[in-house]
Amino acid sequence: MLFPYARNALPGFVARHGKEEEVRRWLDAVAIEHGSICSDEVIVETLQGWIDQDRKHTALKALQGMIWEAGYRDAEFTAPIYADVAPALRQWRGSGLPLYVYSSGSVPAQKLFFGHSDAGDLTPLFSGWFDTEVGGKREAGSYEAIAARIGIDASEILFLSDVVEELDAARIAGMQTVLVDRREDYPQPRDGAAAHDHPRATSFADILLPA
Repeated sequence: MLFPYARNALPGFVARHGKEEEVRRWLDAVAIEHGSICSDEVIVETLQGWIDQDRKHTALKALQGMIWEAGYRDAEFTAPIYADVAPALRQWRGSGLPLYVYSSGSVPAQKLFFGHSDAGDLTPLFSGWFDTEVGGKREAGSYEAIAARIGIDASEILFLSDVVEELDAARIAGMQTVLVDRREDYPQPRDGAAAHDHPRATSFADILLPA
């Protein structure tokens, strides 16, 4: 929902805010990346192409965050989360477990998402936030760095993801892992070799936390 919203809102957002200093900085960065002096219309088309390609570009992430912030502020939408997520997060936090987010989306975008979710403001449940400034999500060094910043041995951290390669990297770093394999996202179950032997759960309600 968020990425299609940002894609559709880009032309109007740039038309309204393109002369503002912070917005202009990122638009100019896209123009430089494009290799030429571009009109804003071309920049918008380039950004929309990057969204379609799922490209992780700093300028795109920054502009998406601004668009989402405006959408949340204007109450045009809330961030959709699965129904099982908020109860599990509240239960885990209530039992004393610190919770952290590691996402390819920027930290500001993460806080916007969880602050305006379908289940209300979930940001108080989290003890920290990490994005790709700490490193790529398929690189073991990123998870080693996160463990060091948290100050917990990697073996005591449980990492959840629906991306097998991310779980591989976390396991190499010494973390425990669970593959979140939701039927609505992955109709064909991934287990055994397809899951690279990571433990698997179809919802947060099924996740057994380590003792």
